[in-house]
Amino acid sequence: MSSVSELFPTSHPVPLAEALRPRTLDEVIGQQHLLGPGKPLRLAFEARKPHSLIFWGPPGVGKTTLARLMADAFDAEFLALSAVFSGVKDIREAVARAEVARAQSGRPTILFVDEVHRFNKAQQDAFLPYVEEGLLTLVGATTENPSFEVISALLSRASVYVLNPLSAEEMGQLFERACARALQGLSFDSDARDRLIGHADGDARRLINLLERTQTAATTAQRAHIDGAFIDDTLSQNLRRFDKGGEAFYDQISALHKSVRGSHPDAALYWFCRMLDGGADPRYLARRIVRMSWEDVGLADPRAAQVAAIAAETYERLGSPEGELALAEAVIYMAMAAKSNAGYLAYNAARAFVAKDGSRPVPLRLRNAPTKLMRELDYGKDYRYAHHEAEAYAAGETYFPDDMPPVEWYRPTDRGLEIRIREKLAHLRELDREAMRKAKK
Repeated sequence: MSSVSELFPTSHPVPLAEALRPRTLDEVIGQQHLLGPGKPLRLAFEARKPHSLIFWGPPGVGKTTLARLMADAFDAEFLALSAVFSGVKDIREAVARAEVARAQSGRPTILFVDEVHRFNKAQQDAFLPYVEEGLLTLVGATTENPSFEVISALLSRASVYVLNPLSAEEMGQLFERACARALQGLSFDSDARDRLIGHADGDARRLINLLERTQTAATTAQRAHIDGAFIDDTLSQNLRRFDKGGEAFYDQISALHKSVRGSHPDAALYWFCRMLDGGADPRYLARRIVRMSWEDVGLADPRAAQVAAIAAETYERLGSPEGELALAEAVIYMAMAAKSNAGYLAYNAARAFVAKDGSRPVPLRLRNAPTKLMRELDYGKDYRYAHHEAEAYAAGETYFPDDMPPVEWYRPTDRGLEIRIREKLAHLRELDREAMRKAKK
């Protein structure tokens, strides 16, 4: 029977990631919407005609692997750059190598640019001419929406393929492949398997890293069987995948905001907890909750703004995790509060009008007159003091510039407190109309 030291050698000549790297397209796990029979990327491989493209998807879904497989399938020179560490000089060197490859062997060159969204406009412009003339076939990889990060001239010359996170079933396939190829000395119960796949969260690279850490820990503990408790004891808490400034982050905050707006407390709580689990700063979430209270609840329930502000203050006093409860309850309150964006729409309409309009003078009657000269110039003349009039309202008076066309930006809804506001506004407008009728007689 093999000893523990034989089952777990102290060094591995081949990293697990390299041992599991697909050598053919059929070995790629996932992305069947692109790689299945008759699907676009499969057809591109079969046509053996390279074309520039951009892989857009979260980390660990096969972007680099597919780029390398393209180079093999097309018998092309493969050059790789990281946009984080490369500049215009590196691009020029890649162009020079591509020119040598074409001159010596006639082989095309695939230039793989990892994190292409991090190249600025000047860097993208630097290799655009070589993509246009066909010297380089660009294969970009990005976790960000390329329509925001890649210049239009380059984007128009590249096909964009969206890669998805691996499903639990596909992660299971990768898990089994790892066990068969490189982890023969280890056995995992179903609980350990589920925990590892759950921590990896659809990221193949993360699963491989977790398996390597588990293997190292098992070697140190001299054990061959791994259960769920060992995974919990060995691996530190792994946060869910998203880049705190990236696409997935903003997708999730969008889902939270829309769940609150849609009056669905359970969905709102789900996305709130997902973001906390993913490492979002609770202070950022607090700011977003305050924003929701004004943008989507508004004057239909002014208490919402108080609840949001108090929850934010509570978090500042208690911190995590206790203060997160206050934020969670604020989310529930926002979701269940009466909704109105009437104030939000009115504000935006007024801002848009003022931005395009000229600087209309303040009517003399509305100007302050603290000096004798100002009074002699009729500042404040004929001003009607509302408190001295019936219902404390100067019916028929207007407070706009005299030459301004009539507007009606704020239109209260028939929800929450705005029902009363709407009734009050309708009454005041009727008083205005009555005053105008009397003025005409």
